[in-house]
Amino acid sequence: MNQPANQAANQPASAYFIEERHEPNETHTLSVLVQNEPGVLARVIGLFSGRGYNIDSLTVSETESQKHLSRITIVTTGTPMVIEQIKHQLDRMVPVFRVVDMTLTGRSMERELAMVKVRGAGDQRVEALRLADAFRARVIDATIESFVFEITGNSAKISQFIDLMRPLGLVEVSRTGVAAIGRGPEGM
Repeated sequence: MNQPANQAANQPASAYFIEERHEPNETHTLSVLVQNEPGVLARVIGLFSGRGYNIDSLTVSETESQKHLSRITIVTTGTPMVIEQIKHQLDRMVPVFRVVDMTLTGRSMERELAMVKVRGAGDQRVEALRLADAFRARVIDATIESFVFEITGNSAKISQFIDLMRPLGLVEVSRTGVAAIGRGPEGM
């Protein structure tokens, strides 16, 4: 069977050739207001794991005890279509009151807290203190052999601080995950 001259050799001979699209992954911060009751967090996480979506950061806390509401802040990565699908599926869950994509609002602040333990002596110890000062990290514990720094800021700042501490004797890191809130007088 002869192929048409304009058909490339590497394309399938199907009349239903569909061009593959490779949309870039995006990172989004979702704020989810839910009923504060047992099992809600497990259901939200189950939605992600059941469909193979990844959670980069997860923060949960009760926000309004009189109304029994909690806020779940989720940082996730996916194509724009996957992010939309996640938001729609979350919005359909019964204990979910509201889903806000903080990334799309453009009017949000995100912060994270980390505790970073560094062991060192001599010049490495001095350099760790100098860098901590430059990043506005506080010393919350100090011994002759180590420091524990507390640092807050956006995730990129914290990651950069951790990377700089690695060659100076990084021992351990504990991060809280992202907390986000919208700017201005409006609430969620």
